[in-house]
Amino acid sequence: MRTADWYFDFISPYSHLALYQLQDLPGALDIRYRPVLFAGLLSHWGNKGPAEIAPKRRWTYRWCTWHAQRAGIPFRMPTAHPFNPLPYLRLCLAAGSSATVVKTIFDALWTTGADPADPRILEELMETLGVPESRLLAPEVKQALRGGTEQAARNGIFGVPSLQLGENVFWGTDGLEFARAYLDDPTIIDNAEMRRIDGLPIAASRRPG
Repeated sequence: MRTADWYFDFISPYSHLALYQLQDLPGALDIRYRPVLFAGLLSHWGNKGPAEIAPKRRWTYRWCTWHAQRAGIPFRMPTAHPFNPLPYLRLCLAAGSSATVVKTIFDALWTTGADPADPRILEELMETLGVPESRLLAPEVKQALRGGTEQAARNGIFGVPSLQLGENVFWGTDGLEFARAYLDDPTIIDNAEMRRIDGLPIAASRRPG
């Protein structure tokens, strides 16, 4: 059985949508769920998130709402976004980060229109998953999230959601279609043209400021 690492953050609507589409990947694929702090990846690569650019923020919310309706995926934007995902990421790790745990948390945040900052949401999830609040503050849980995010950056993960198959990273909700094709035929990446474009020189660079 082949293994894959799926990197996500609960702050990401694209991650919620992709979660529902992971089931379209071959059943012989063992997926390991890797919660990471998206803000940490942005800082590492010097990027801005979609919600930090006003027109892109509007586009993101519109596209995700449209795509979810079109694909039949349960989805409703929370009352405020972006929100602080840290307690939910730590809860996920403390609860074992299984497929069931991940879906339970995503659904609570992205299908109800609730306010993620409402402490009752976190309390209900902790009760459902059987995790005491003290576990969320445990040093080993905090370090697991920090270390997992740092390792993701070292693996070339620059955004969420991302599916990693060996050395190849498939980014975004639409990247799953590319991943399915690769699983069917690895030569779509392992060929002369892909190696050529991987080594393209940079002809011009944007000057800072």
